[in-house]
Amino acid sequence: MPDRTVYLETFGCQMNELDSELVAGQLTALGYRLTGEADAADVVLYNTCSVRDLAEQKVRSRLGEIRLRKAEEPGLVVGVLGCMAERDGEDLIRKFPVVDVLCGPAELDKLPGLLDNAVRTRESLVADAGDEAVLTKKNGRTVHASAERSAKVVALQGDSSRRSSTLAAAGDSLEMLDLSRAVSPHDHDGSAYVRITRGCNKFCTYCVVPHTRGAEIHRPPDHIVDECKRLADAGIVEVTLLGQTVNHYRFEHGSSVSVSGVTQPQKGRTYKGSHHRDVYAGERVTTFADLLKRIHDEAPGIQRLRFVTSYPRDFGNDVLEVMRDSPRICRYLHIPAQSGSNEVLARMNRGYTVEEYLEFLDRARHFLDEPEKGRPLMLAGDMIVGFCGETEADFEASKELLRKARYKNCFIFKYSPRPGTTAYDRIADDVSEADKRRRCNELLAVQHEISHGISESLVGSVQHVFVQGVSEYERKRAKAADNGMISLTVGGRSDLGSTNAAVLERASGPVQMTGRTDGDLIVVFDCPESRSATGLIGRVVPVRIARANVLTLFGELV
Repeated sequence: MPDRTVYLETFGCQMNELDSELVAGQLTALGYRLTGEADAADVVLYNTCSVRDLAEQKVRSRLGEIRLRKAEEPGLVVGVLGCMAERDGEDLIRKFPVVDVLCGPAELDKLPGLLDNAVRTRESLVADAGDEAVLTKKNGRTVHASAERSAKVVALQGDSSRRSSTLAAAGDSLEMLDLSRAVSPHDHDGSAYVRITRGCNKFCTYCVVPHTRGAEIHRPPDHIVDECKRLADAGIVEVTLLGQTVNHYRFEHGSSVSVSGVTQPQKGRTYKGSHHRDVYAGERVTTFADLLKRIHDEAPGIQRLRFVTSYPRDFGNDVLEVMRDSPRICRYLHIPAQSGSNEVLARMNRGYTVEEYLEFLDRARHFLDEPEKGRPLMLAGDMIVGFCGETEADFEASKELLRKARYKNCFIFKYSPRPGTTAYDRIADDVSEADKRRRCNELLAVQHEISHGISESLVGSVQHVFVQGVSEYERKRAKAADNGMISLTVGGRSDLGSTNAAVLERASGPVQMTGRTDGDLIVVFDCPESRSATGLIGRVVPVRIARANVLTLFGELV
């Protein structure tokens, strides 16, 4: 659809951010123009997450707000993408008639056609209603009759995600969304996400992802390596590989199929690895360790290669060996535990015990923790408090695990039942909200102490920092000085390129920059007036750490 503006807001995880980035590129290539101002857009899209209730609450709030605008602008097209759309289905349209487009995460390649259909349908609805079809509500706001009607353009995967591996591959046109991504040195400021798997086969009882994103699908390794090469050629120096369980990646070449000349992704199968290596490894299989090695060796322009999220069980030593022997792979692991109680882990259907989890952390440190060489292993985790049946003893066990794990940071959440999950339907949510809140705060306090200690230990050291752009403080300062005209949310992630440029254009004197270490620690420093702040973005620079707080290191360029 020519010359229409699109506002795209993303809620949730890095996977959603990548989805939005790919969608934004797809729409731009078709002539849509992205804007950071929702009020200026012809099409407003919300890409949603269903893992946490807070993200869904924000989307519902946005839909309530935009309903008032649509009452006066009935031609406006509103879409909900992602996991919330897939899980709620057409019930979402019944609850929020303002929604014209629903598109699940496995159908995002169909979005341009859906938008075209929705735009034409809205135009038809407005024309059919006529100018005389204007109502006046009690508050005096004029409402066009067609504003309360949805275009009802829907693409959801439903039960089709659980087909056999051959059929799943043959029907998987979503791979084209990744293959056709726009690669430009101006799009990412040196950093990019690359998807290696989609979906999940784990079925943790609290998690909606297998139901909304479908079965685990592994992308062909050649597609992934070629994508990384193209990104490196465009000036990308940091790539993060994404998947729900990245360490279970494996592609069996004898099982691959080709559709229209394109090798298709492959449905995952039950993992049967050991502590030492993947038992499926061989000439006809590319394992996760193989994939890491290929990207590291075949795309040398990528100075930093990292991945999220890892699953604690079956993390082979072959992966740890590749990480140890490959200097450009970051010494960083995000590996959620979720609980420190074996009883709670069993109810969560996590598939491992606390002892097995800690054994993995010991192995990871044995292979990768080398602080004397300036390469300490940094760990991050996730913990859920107040899951069904969690006792005070279970909670104390989670505290103990946190102390043993010594994460540099940990995402700690109160359990919130998610419709469509096993726990929602079959396990009583019997921990009070007050206990959840208290336990969450207590666990945060423990992690606060651990994070602060890790940060303080790095004071005086020189850290190699990948510079991402101006700091959040600098952005807020510039936005306040510019009366809020600088937009901070366009596309998948923040539109770093345009935001950095807008802030730097208005800056005077030293500008505070931000970046991350190899171990994913946040670092801020002032760019001297003698240096070009723009020239630092997307580069790895040495920074001497002068002080630290819980979440941030403060330093100066060396």
